[in-house]
Amino acid sequence: RRPPRSTLFPYTTLFRSNGRKRSLLVDGIGVPLSLVVSGANTHDVKLLEATLDQVVMEMPGRAGQYNLCADAGYKGAPALNAVVQRDYRPHIKQRREEAHDKIAIPGFKARRWVVERTHSWINRFRKLLVSFEKKEASYVALLSLACAMICWRQTFVICGYVISLCSRITD
Repeated sequence: RRPPRSTLFPYTTLFRSNGRKRSLLVDGIGVPLSLVVSGANTHDVKLLEATLDQVVMEMPGRAGQYNLCADAGYKGAPALNAVVQRDYRPHIKQRREEAHDKIAIPGFKARRWVVERTHSWINRFRKLLVSFEKKEASYVALLSLACAMICWRQTFVICGYVISLCSRITD
């Protein structure tokens, strides 16, 4: 005879989620500035403060002039307070608002795709696409290595662009 369902699937395992979630803060061209890893069942807003606090470099410019573009998952008073306390200007829009602004305002550029592109670059590292790491520390180390490689590649893209502009000017 089969045991009752309540003993097979206790309440604590009903809402448990496998996997990991990574929260990224990137600059305007997609270079990772901050990385936080958590369980997949953690809401994005709970990772926002840790992501903003773990920026690996000091950003140039004055405080208060940094823009933070985020999706609708970060709407609400706690997220807005966390963003403003860290001297960012929040630009939190839903996708349909960005699509409407793209049509209504000439020259408007959607900005959220930059972080999606960086996630895509990270997913190209096949070891990270599906996490088989047992320890979170080893997964974070692999993610940090991938982010370092992305930074390295973007440096060449930026320098190559500058070098090509300089060669055009001298010709």
